[in-house]
Amino acid sequence: MRKGTLIVLILGVWGFGNVFAQGVPQQLRTDVVYLSSDYLEGRATGTPGEEKAAAYIAARFASLGLEALNGQGYLQNFTFTKPMNPHTSSGGGQAEQVEGRNVVGYIDNKAKQTVVIGAHYDHLGYGEGGSLHAGEPAIHNGADDNASGVSAMLYIAEKLNNTKGKQRNNYLFIAFSGEEMGLQGSKYYVSHPLKPLEEINYVLNMDMVGRLNEEKVLVVNGVGTSPVWKQTLEKSAGNNLSLKTAESGIGPSDHTSFYLKDIPVLHFFSGQHTDYHKPEDDASLLNFEGIVAISDFIYDIIQQLNDKGRIEFTKTKDESSEQGTPRFKVTLGVLPDYTYQGEGMRIDGVLEGRTAANAGLQDGDVVVQIGETKVIDIYSYMGALSAYTKGDKATVVVKRKEEKVKVEVEF
Repeated sequence: MRKGTLIVLILGVWGFGNVFAQGVPQQLRTDVVYLSSDYLEGRATGTPGEEKAAAYIAARFASLGLEALNGQGYLQNFTFTKPMNPHTSSGGGQAEQVEGRNVVGYIDNKAKQTVVIGAHYDHLGYGEGGSLHAGEPAIHNGADDNASGVSAMLYIAEKLNNTKGKQRNNYLFIAFSGEEMGLQGSKYYVSHPLKPLEEINYVLNMDMVGRLNEEKVLVVNGVGTSPVWKQTLEKSAGNNLSLKTAESGIGPSDHTSFYLKDIPVLHFFSGQHTDYHKPEDDASLLNFEGIVAISDFIYDIIQQLNDKGRIEFTKTKDESSEQGTPRFKVTLGVLPDYTYQGEGMRIDGVLEGRTAANAGLQDGDVVVQIGETKVIDIYSYMGALSAYTKGDKATVVVKRKEEKVKVEVEF
C-alpha cells in the first residue's frame, strides 16, 4: 500500500479480499488496516510512524468515551536506553536514547478493583532488531504482530463501554510501546502506574491474535497464575475454539511485567507463521473472523469473572514455550536487562529451574563471557548463545558486584 492520507488508507481496504470477511465489524477492519499500513512505516518505537499509531489509538479511545488518567491526555511518555547493534553502528555499541509512549484509557465503574486489558502496538519499522527478513530493509507492517491485538483490545473496549455501570470491575486499556525492544512500555508502566497496582485484579494480554487456523486452536499462556483460569476458560471456549494452554506467567510479551508483580495474567496467541517478523505480515493475510471470535471469547471470560471479586494469584514454574520462532537452540533461562548501559549483559531475573538457576547465577549478575566469546552487550550475548545446542556445556563468566565468578552450565 502506498503512503497517503488516512482517507486513502481506509478506502484502500477494498483491495484486500479477506479483510471484508462476513460478520466482521467495519471498525475492526479499519483499525487493523490503518495500523498495519505502509503509512506508519512499521511503527518502530520512537519513530514518527509509532507516534501516528499512538495518536490514532488515543483518538479511538476518545471516540469510545474512555477516560484519560495522567492529566496530559491518553499518552504516557517515557524514555529508555537501547544498546545499538555493534554490527551496524560505527560507534561499536554506543547507547541510544529512545522515547516511547504507552496509550492508556480507562472505564470507571466505581469498583474497588481494575482489570487491565492490553496489547502492544509497536513493531520493527524497516526491520530493526528482531527481524527474520534476509533481504534489503523493508517496511515490517506487523498486521498480526500486533495490529491484530490492538484491534481486539479496541473491540472489547467498545463492548465493555456499552455495559458501563453494570460491571463490577473498572477497566484499564493499555496499548504498550517498546515491546519489541524488551517489554519497555509494560516495564515502565508497572514502575509508574497511573492506577495503584494493588487495585489490579488481573491482566489480559493479546499479542498476535490474527492468524487463527482452520482447527481454531488458540494458545493461552498463564493459566497457572490463578486457580480460576482453567475452569473459566473451559466454560468460555465452548465449541468455538480449541485451547492449548501453558501454565507459566512468564513469556515474550507484556503480561510478564505484571506477573512479576504478583498479578494474575493471561496471554492470548493464535499461532506462529512463516511471516512472523517479516515484511510479509500484512492485513490481507489475517483471519478477521478469528480476531472477532477470540475477542468475543475474551469478553466472555471478563463477564464470567464479573461477580467473582478479586481472583487469587499463584506463582508458576516457567515453561518458556517461546511461542515465537526461536532464535536459538538454547537459552540461559534469564530475563535480560535491556536498559543496562555498561559492558556485558545484566540479568534482570533468573527463571526457576532453568540453566542459569541451576548454575547459581543471580539477579544483577552481568554476563561478560560465554565459552570463548566475550559478551559486551545484548547482541554479542545472543551471538554467543547461537553457537550452542541442547546438551552442550560451557563456562560462563559473570561480574557479581566487584568480583568475577565462573560457573559451568549445561544447556
